[in-house]
Amino acid sequence: MSEDKKRGGDEGEDGGPGLVYMPFVIMEELLDKLRLLDYDKDFSRKMNLKPINRHYFAIQTNPGEQFYMFTSLAAWLLRKAGRQFEQPQEYDDPNATISSILDEVRKYGHAIDFPPSKLKQGWGEHCIYILDRLADEALKSTNFHWKKPQYPEEEMDEENIVEDDSELTLNEIEKTMAIGQNSDVEDADDDEPMMDLEGMKRLNLNKQNFESSKPEEILESTTDAADWRLEVERVMPQLKVTIRTDNKDWRVHLEQMHQHHEGIETSLTDSRSHLDKLQDEISRTLEKIASREKYINSQLEHLLMNFRSVQDALAETKEKYRQASGGVTERSRTLAEITEELEKVKQEMDERGSSMTDGAPLVRIKQSIHQLKNESKQMDIRAGVVEHILLQAKLKDKTLQNKQVHGGGAPQDGFII
Repeated sequence: MSEDKKRGGDEGEDGGPGLVYMPFVIMEELLDKLRLLDYDKDFSRKMNLKPINRHYFAIQTNPGEQFYMFTSLAAWLLRKAGRQFEQPQEYDDPNATISSILDEVRKYGHAIDFPPSKLKQGWGEHCIYILDRLADEALKSTNFHWKKPQYPEEEMDEENIVEDDSELTLNEIEKTMAIGQNSDVEDADDDEPMMDLEGMKRLNLNKQNFESSKPEEILESTTDAADWRLEVERVMPQLKVTIRTDNKDWRVHLEQMHQHHEGIETSLTDSRSHLDKLQDEISRTLEKIASREKYINSQLEHLLMNFRSVQDALAETKEKYRQASGGVTERSRTLAEITEELEKVKQEMDERGSSMTDGAPLVRIKQSIHQLKNESKQMDIRAGVVEHILLQAKLKDKTLQNKQVHGGGAPQDGFII
């Protein structure tokens, strides 16, 4: 199988529905290669990351976590292969990281025929392809070689092979009946009586001994044929050998595969006939629809021309209306501004007219003058009181100085005007 098919390339004539599941197969092979490289110990434990499962990069779970795991695993494989590659961090530029990884892969001679954006999702067939190629290079660098598989030799199950012996003597039938009865007692829970295979082996051994000791002359039977047939019919159910099938046996699976294959072919034949009929009906219906569409177009062509002309006239009228409505809007805005200014002028005129005819300002002026007169009177009184106090202080000071002059005494401390 080519590399394109392994990467889940285009399903052409050589492809099939099985290619859809090819990434799962390659992912399992990649996990085996990683285990051969001891990624559990050298990668998961050292970087404190959980181990990946066998379908980790084949199914989308968490794109951010899967992309970080992809870049980290690719860097580890490159270092295993002998390259110097730094460990990517979570906040690095993903485009730069992907470009570096692809450059290293191209150095090994592997073709990259898909855009780098396919790797930014962190999962899918392209990511698995890159990791698988790097794992191969890492195995080559560690001098690992695949050994040839050793298939175990299958031994034939002698217990399941029962030779058909049609020449049973009367004594052998009696022994078989006894064995069958013992078998019925031991397997009482079974739906049908089953002969013990060990008893069959002993029966074959007794048969060989009997043949070795049989006389050479012809033996004649003295048993009645009717009694013989009756006895055979009676012990016939007990002579039935039932071999239990094992569901793990590959023969059972092979038989089931053949049965499913036959069922699929049968269903495919019936389905193909129905699908062919359905395809023919759909083709005829499409042809009828196309012919009727052409007929309707030919009949309504003049109406379509009139409709287009009316549409053009309507477009022109709408354009004129838009231009006219634009002028009306501008004039309406100008009118609103003028009206607002007019309202302001009217309000000012009303205020001035009311102030000219109203005597309230004169009253307020008179009240203010009267208040000023009262305040000036109070200020005059206060000034007179202060002048009187000052005059009294001066008189006391002069009297004290005269007493000091005539009395010849020193002035007393502590009196300061």
